[in-house]
Amino acid sequence: MNNFAGNKVAIIVPCYNEALSIQKVIADFRQALPEASIFIFDNNSTDNTVQIAKSEGAQVFNVMQKGKGNVVRRMFADVDADIYVMVDGDATYDASCCPALIDKLISEHLDMVVGARVHMIKEAYRPGHSWGNKILTGCVKLIFGGEFSDMLSGYRVFSKRYVKSFPALATGFETETELTVHALELRMPYAEIDTPYSPRMESSVSKLSTYKDGAKILKTIIKLYSVERPFFFYGILAIIFALIGICISIPIIDEYIITGLVPRLPTAVLSTGLLIFSAIAFITGLILECITMGRREFKRLFYLSLPLPHGNQGTNEHV
Repeated sequence: MNNFAGNKVAIIVPCYNEALSIQKVIADFRQALPEASIFIFDNNSTDNTVQIAKSEGAQVFNVMQKGKGNVVRRMFADVDADIYVMVDGDATYDASCCPALIDKLISEHLDMVVGARVHMIKEAYRPGHSWGNKILTGCVKLIFGGEFSDMLSGYRVFSKRYVKSFPALATGFETETELTVHALELRMPYAEIDTPYSPRMESSVSKLSTYKDGAKILKTIIKLYSVERPFFFYGILAIIFALIGICISIPIIDEYIITGLVPRLPTAVLSTGLLIFSAIAFITGLILECITMGRREFKRLFYLSLPLPHGNQGTNEHV
């Protein structure tokens, strides 16, 4: 593997049926970063993506498990480098911006730089995708913090520290959400750079479903919230159960004070059950919060045990 400013750089490209564009992607990134090695990870393409990639001199790996998240897991596990450039194989991202992304990663002591998409042509990004991205990015910002403007961008540069500490649990397009939250949870230094985003090549079809994959991404955000913020997640459930239980118990208590009777026994049982559920949810949140803190500390220590890119020897805290 070749060096870029003393660092081994790997271009890692997840692909599925990108025969129309993969040659351009390889050629463009080879021109932008001639020192880098290019790895194509094919996800069971039915066209001649693999043959074209091999003919262009790229190293090709086959990932049998379907889904971009599964491909990312294999890419991060199988490729060894100091700096990783992840880009989709649809030729929508600008390869000429890559040196700037890497320079920012090294010069500013970062672990992730995201190429935030700037649509050069209106047709480059479907309205449903644009609105969905804004909503989902806003949800992550509200729950986990951070200043990302394009959480779902597939154009990213990572340090080895980031890649080898990333658990990669997602299976599909929700992997970008997981990538973002991982950086936020470990308080890794990150940045965004605006990069041109072009429409797909003629006859090339997007594999992203606006509603189906959007629902999966939203589900992933909720799941990550319950796992990474368990006290707040279960605390909200505890408050909801408690409020409902108290509200439906007030008439029963009033009647008991006046008459000494509890005529609506099922309602009283329901109210008691809701208050018990509230207490259980609260205790569950406390216990899981302790477990999450320990897990996060372990991930942080493992992350810190990995080497920095050459020329990136400063502090690695995101202030």
